[in-house]
Amino acid sequence: MTRTLILMRHAKSSWATPALSDHDRPLNARGHASARVMGAWLRQHGWVPDQVYSSSARRTRETFVGLGLASDTTFTDDLYHAEPTEMLRVLSQASGNCVLMLGHNPGIAGFGEALVASPPDHPRFFDFPTCATLVAAFDITDWRELEWGTGVSRDFVVPQDVAPDAQ
Repeated sequence: MTRTLILMRHAKSSWATPALSDHDRPLNARGHASARVMGAWLRQHGWVPDQVYSSSARRTRETFVGLGLASDTTFTDDLYHAEPTEMLRVLSQASGNCVLMLGHNPGIAGFGEALVASPPDHPRFFDFPTCATLVAAFDITDWRELEWGTGVSRDFVVPQDVAPDAQ
């Protein structure tokens, strides 16, 4: 059986209110547009998660809302600026066949890089910009079986690839 992971960094956040804590920063207008564009892209390609794990930060919550997806969703502090090993621990709890994880850099970039056997041919993969999305498949029956370097990259896009005006 194959399991699919959609790994997405939150959309572009606003710095308009410097007094806000990092955890409470909202998306800016570009971020809202990017989330909508990426949600449409996921649906168009059939990458619709049946389970979501997301950082509890406001910008990841708003990104998820903007995607327009209905899924079993868990918002957790465990994914707020998580390192790859913590992200793997959270993912090992998943039961869905197609899981979306929403998080932050640098952890999300490191997690994506460590999961796939070979990186996708995309110039932005290693810096994983805002709303970048990796879709990877794993030949496992349970997420607890997941091992580093075993994923096959099915797709990697950034919002500008999907809709250049989402900038």
